Amino acid sequence: MSLQLVFDALSLGGIYAIAALGIALIFGVMKLVNFAHGQFIAFAVFALIVPSANAVATLGIGALPAPLLITLVLAIGAGLAVLAERLVFRPLRDASPVSLMVASFALGVMLQNLLLVTYGGRPKAVSLWAGLGAPVPVLTAQVPLLQLIVIGAVAAILAGLALMLKRTRIGLEMRAAAEDFGMARLLGVKANVVISGAFALSGALAAVVALVLVAQTGVADVRMGGQIMLVAFIATVVGGMGSLPGAVAAGLLIGAASALLQAFLPPEARPFRDAFLYGLVILVLLARPQGLFAPAGAKPRV
Repeated sequence: MSLQLVFDALSLGGIYAIAALGIALIFGVMKLVNFAHGQFIAFAVFALIVPSANAVATLGIGALPAPLLITLVLAIGAGLAVLAERLVFRPLRDASPVSLMVASFALGVMLQNLLLVTYGGRPKAVSLWAGLGAPVPVLTAQVPLLQLIVIGAVAAILAGLALMLKRTRIGLEMRAAAEDFGMARLLGVKANVVISGAFALSGALAAVVALVLVAQTGVADVRMGGQIMLVAFIATVVGGMGSLPGAVAAGLLIGAASALLQAFLPPEARPFRDAFLYGLVILVLLARPQGLFAPAGAKPRV
C-alpha cells in the first residue's frame, strides 16, 4: 500500500507540477497570472474530437497514431498560446497588472463559451489509449501503465526544460527576463521573442496536461481545466511567484499531500479532502507568505 501511495503521489504531483510550471513561465517573464491557462487545457482536449453535442465523442485527430497525435496536440496548445499573446496580451503589454489579469479572465471566458457553442455543455466519453489502464507489477504494487508513463514523461519534460533554460540562448534570455526584464532588454534581449517563446512553452505544457487528463479519466468536459488551474495557481504561489523550481516542487508537494489525505483520512471525511488540503496551504502561507522556495529575504510578489 505504501509503494502504491508513492506512485499515486508522484503521478498526481507530476500533473500539478507541469500545470504550475506553465503558469510560472508566464508570470516570470510578464508578471502575468494567466487565468486562461485552464481553458488552454480544455481546448487541447477538445481538439482531439469532432464537434458534436452527443455525450459520446467521435475521435478526430484522436484516432491518429500516438506519436503524430502527441506532436499535433502539443503544436495546437503552443499555437493557441502564441496566438493569445499576439492578439490579446501584446497590445496590453504596457498596461497595469490588473488590466492584464482582467484580459486573461476575459480570454478564458471567451474560449470556454466558444467550446460550449461548438461542442455543447455535456461531458463526453472519450476512449483514448484504453490499454494504458492495464496494471503493471512493480515490486509489491500493481501500478497502471499510464501512471508509470506520466511519471516518466514528467521527469523527462522537467529535465529537458532545465537543460533548455541553462544551455540554449532562448532559455538564458527567459531566465534573464524573469530576473529583470528591463535590464535584459537593455542588454539586447528581444522582448517579443522571449515572451512568445514563454507562451509557446506554456501552451505546450497545457497540452501535456490535457492529454494526461483525458487518458486518465476518459472524459472531455468544457470545464475540466478549471480545477487543475486552481491547484496549479496555488502551487505557483506556494512555491514562490516567479520561481520555476519552486512551482515544480510545490506542485509535487501538493500532489503528495492530496494522495496522503485521500489514503489516511477516515472514509466519512474523504469528501472534504480539498478543504483539508487548502487549510494546509493557508498554514504554509501564514508561516511563509513569500512562498516556500523564494529567497529568505524576498517579499511576497503579488
